[in-house]
Amino acid sequence: MKRAIYPGSFDPVTKGHLDIIARSSRLVDELVVGVLNNSAKNALFSVTERVNMLKELMIDFPNVTVDAFDGLLVDYAKRIDAAVIVRGLRAVTDFEYELQIAQTNHEIYADIETIFLTTRLEYAYLSSTIVKEVASYGGDISRFLPPQIVARVYEKYGIRDFEK
Repeated sequence: MKRAIYPGSFDPVTKGHLDIIARSSRLVDELVVGVLNNSAKNALFSVTERVNMLKELMIDFPNVTVDAFDGLLVDYAKRIDAAVIVRGLRAVTDFEYELQIAQTNHEIYADIETIFLTTRLEYAYLSSTIVKEVASYGGDISRFLPPQIVARVYEKYGIRDFEK
């Protein structure tokens, strides 16, 4: 059985993330969406909230599970017996950074491979950071996020007057 991990902070999960999940879940027997617990980042949502949101969104993906982890990704990959790391690429600038990470991961754990999926053009500009910036000013984020997540983001910013 081929198990892969798609790691990220998913703070919040975007339509771009969901696209990578859907596409990569067709390539492997099991996909683990690994929510990184990164204490160095000031997250909008707690790890538990992010895991729960993703689990809610994964109902139509029977071979996808969601889990939280901290520490080195390769250590987590070993622990769950993942053979593949999935990473999404939006632009050439992403590739240079992701290539360095992939090569380092492979050096630390030779049995792990990284596959890169290029984002669909409609999501090439999209990041959780941009979504949070727009939301913090009360801008419309509905085209960037799954409908179930939009109100939760606005609530974190104390914004109640938004179009649902």
